[in-house]
This record gives sequence, structure tokens and C-alpha cells, in this order.
Amino acid sequence: MAAVAALDEPTRRRLYAYVARQAAPVSRDDVAAALRIPRATVAFHLDKLVAEGLLSVSFARRTDRAGPGAGRPAKLYRRSERQITVSLPDRRYELAGQVMAEALESGTPPVACARTMGERLAGPDGDVRVLLERHGFEPGADGADVVLRNCPFHALAQAHRELVCSMTLGLVEGMLTDRPGWTARLESRPGHCCVRLVRQP
Repeated sequence: MAAVAALDEPTRRRLYAYVARQAAPVSRDDVAAALRIPRATVAFHLDKLVAEGLLSVSFARRTDRAGPGAGRPAKLYRRSERQITVSLPDRRYELAGQVMAEALESGTPPVACARTMGERLAGPDGDVRVLLERHGFEPGADGADVVLRNCPFHALAQAHRELVCSMTLGLVEGMLTDRPGWTARLESRPGHCCVRLVRQP
């Protein structure tokens, strides 16, 4: 959130857009000249973008001179490899894409791939509700059961309901592996995920 908020400042956003478009790292002087912004202002905003992980820094000499008198290497900026995504409500389309890609590559049904993915995401420890919260499902109590108030794959589910709901069921079933006392089942309910966790006696 802080990284996204850093781009709310108009000058900083211009600097980021300029650096991101360049094929090679650029210096403060390059940016200042291209955008006609004072170098001190450019330096301040570029370093703020580095601090938030939006840009990365390297150092290199910009001339062929070496040895004494060659000056210090220039500080160069380029777009960071870090990916930042903000979605409200929480959506996890990349996770759905990973499941579908594995299914296509392996020839395995998406439900089975989703179940395996759920097992990997779950790990050995943790309360199931904390686990579901971590992955965007927004679990809530409904008596002894747990309902999921958010579908992380909402847009996909609207277009491909049967496929996506069965995938989601497999994913949650995988998360429940080695967690006795819970069963996942499909249950269509407006404004909720299609999966419900039922407490077993």
C-alpha cells in the first residue's frame, strides 16, 4: 500500500513513468534533463521510489575514463522487478492462472491441480481460518460452520462458474489436508464464495 501511495505525488509519478519506459538504467541527470525538473527534486523523488521498492539502483561509470580523476560511478535507476498489485476486495487471479497452467501442462484435471496447490499453500501448521484469510477468502462464522465472504476469483467465476467453483473447492480441500474436523462443500450463496466449510462432529 505504501508503494502505491508513493505514486500519488504527481512529480514522482512522472519520474517513475519515465524511468520505467527506458531500455537502459538512467541517471539523475538524465531524468532531470528529459523532464526539465531540478536535479535536487529528481534525486529526492527517485530515492523515495527506491525506498518503496518501485525502482532499483546500480552504479556504473558513464565514461571510458578510469583511475584517479575519473570521478565516482554514476547512480543509475531502473524499474524494479518487484510486482505490486492492490485489489479491493482481494482477488487472486494469478493463483487461478497458475492452477490452470499446471493443468494444461500436465494433462491433469484443474480440480486435482487445485487440490495439490491448496496443499502447498497450506503448509504444515496454522489455523484453517487464518489460512483462508491469508489467501483472500474472508472467512466468517455461521454457527459451527465457516462461510467464505469473498471469492478471490470473482470475475472468472462470473464467466466460468462451474469450472472456477470446482477449482475453488479443490483448492480449499487441499488446504484442509491434515486438518481433521472440517469438510468443504459447494454452496451457492449471493455475495459469498461458492465454498462452505462444515464442522464435523
